[in-house]
Amino acid sequence: MSNTNRKARGKFWAVAPLVLLCTLPVHAQQLLPASSSFFDVAPATVSSASKAVPVSPSTPTAQNDRLFFLLPNYLVVEDRDHTAPLSTKTKFVLSAKTMTDPVTVSFLGAIALLGQARNSDPSYGQGLQGYAKRYATVYADSGIGTLMTASVFPTILHQDPRYFQGGSGSTWRRAMYSVSQIFVTRSDSGKEQFNYSEVLGNAVAAGISNTYRPQNQRTLGNTISVWGTDMMLNALCNVAKEFWPDLRRKIRKHEAN
Repeated sequence: MSNTNRKARGKFWAVAPLVLLCTLPVHAQQLLPASSSFFDVAPATVSSASKAVPVSPSTPTAQNDRLFFLLPNYLVVEDRDHTAPLSTKTKFVLSAKTMTDPVTVSFLGAIALLGQARNSDPSYGQGLQGYAKRYATVYADSGIGTLMTASVFPTILHQDPRYFQGGSGSTWRRAMYSVSQIFVTRSDSGKEQFNYSEVLGNAVAAGISNTYRPQNQRTLGNTISVWGTDMMLNALCNVAKEFWPDLRRKIRKHEAN
């Protein structure tokens, strides 16, 4: 591998842990493109000819394309023009795959270990028991957030939990498009809708966390803060998901040369 390729991969692996947040709980943002009139992104349309041909669900699971060659990428779609809706079973399966992925499990373990080293909440204590409590809390936060935003609410509201890459337009417009997808999604029938699954799902997840967090953290202010932070992180993660395919293609082009 050339020095250029090694440097490129080195940069991606260095920021990979940060982007893992994009694949997790409180970070479940997978929606549909906004109107092209503002974002310069072509709307997802299917011609009458293509409607006559059965299209199997196109999911990142089949592609096995990981963000930064490492992170689980089950809820991102690059080819939005030929993508069938997800079944209820698939919505739950993708959440399960995300939360049982070895990288997810390991990364959450590292987060808990960091909290242990910093003694982030003394009430958890130290030693193996303290670490177990911290890990259980981190994993529960991630798992409940993912379940609510990618499975439960999308099923109840018939919305698609995936992020659909814009893929065209200027860098600025694509970035704005990706951030907007926190509030815009599409229904299983393909109609553009307000992203209730993301907004309400994160709110419910933040509320549920009060049942197992230390007493001093069970406040309305803390719950709102957690919800707001999750929404902000999800917006930033959408930006990473939007531009990662472009970076991946550049890396593979260098490898081919």
